[in-house]
Amino acid sequence: MNYPESVRFLYALGNEIKTAKFGLERMRQLCDALGNPERACRLVHVAGTNGKGSTCAMIEAGLRAAGLRTGLYTSPHLVEPTERIQVAGAPVSHEQFAAAFDHVHETAERLLQDGRIDLHPTYFETVTAMAFVLFRELKCEIVVLEVGLGGRLDATNVVMPELCVITPIDYDHEQYLGRTIEAIAGEKAGILKRGTPAIFARQRSEAECVLINRARKLDIQFDRVADHRLERIRVEAHGSEFELDGRAVTCPLAGEHQIENAATAALALSHLQAPVAGLARTVWPGRLERLAEDPEIILDGAHNPAGARALAAYIERFYRRRRIWLIYGSMRDKAVEEIEGALFPLAHCVIATAPRFARALRPEAIRDLWPEGNVLVADTIDRAIAIARDRATPGDAIFITGSLFLVGEARALLLQ
Repeated sequence: MNYPESVRFLYALGNEIKTAKFGLERMRQLCDALGNPERACRLVHVAGTNGKGSTCAMIEAGLRAAGLRTGLYTSPHLVEPTERIQVAGAPVSHEQFAAAFDHVHETAERLLQDGRIDLHPTYFETVTAMAFVLFRELKCEIVVLEVGLGGRLDATNVVMPELCVITPIDYDHEQYLGRTIEAIAGEKAGILKRGTPAIFARQRSEAECVLINRARKLDIQFDRVADHRLERIRVEAHGSEFELDGRAVTCPLAGEHQIENAATAALALSHLQAPVAGLARTVWPGRLERLAEDPEIILDGAHNPAGARALAAYIERFYRRRRIWLIYGSMRDKAVEEIEGALFPLAHCVIATAPRFARALRPEAIRDLWPEGNVLVADTIDRAIAIARDRATPGDAIFITGSLFLVGEARALLLQ
């Protein structure tokens, strides 16, 4: 298949969350039939609720700056599926993506015919296997691998990593991972493996107890950001600087919450014997990313309550005296009322919209959940941006947030 055909087939497999099949047997069979490409490279495995993508990007940037040929696997993508699989700091090409798809798909079909798997690998399983194949073929030395959902039964958890990293754990995907922080932490802790050291970001006490107990049960070494000195912290609108145990760290990603992610990445880089200075080269689109001025337009994929609280803190710190236009769209399975409660009071006007996905929440439903506010409705993101630009003045700021798919659509439009 060519690239458009491979993407259409992947989408036809269904939503990668809704159609997730928890369990690793199918993925193990697939990897075995592919010649176990997941064993070809050194690996850093990263789980968590918030900040895992940013932390992955920072670790990869640091390793690449140290002269290593890196791979990076993250999800979801913003615009193109190729963004999920990056080598040496760039997404793989359409041709490489399509060739890897053909290889994995044909292998899966043979396994189905032989009765060795029960159904075709899911969207996420297929792309994960494609990433392993490409990282091997393109001769990556070390790969930073982001968990898709949870950890224990996630398709990425067939690997034997050199290091495990767990970023802050909070509520998200409760219908799959459990209704308590302890249950969610138990799923994230499932990536921990005997003989593999771990790095833990600062955690809620309930999550920390679960992680530490699991690490001790496996008799593995672990290091916590909480056990290190973070001093001389300077937070600005476009990034931050701080000292970690006396070492200077520059984080180019905006938001005070990125300090924790940068500290976690710095500890991981130190464990991997890579200098932390390379962290300053990190680029991570769609997270407090500025794409226009006068009025300023900022994208941020704050798709769960913790992300919304982080964005709210950023707005209150740096945009308190400016008029805010908030463009917001969400999927139906998100804690929309809690997210609205954190963000909508900060806005002069909210423009409710929706990404082009079947499971997107209708803009009218977003408006109805916030009857006391000034909420306009736009059926598409391009219409929402047009409304905001038409009504905003040069001193205003437009924030586009909620679903990462919405942020991706907005980014594609704004970069045209």
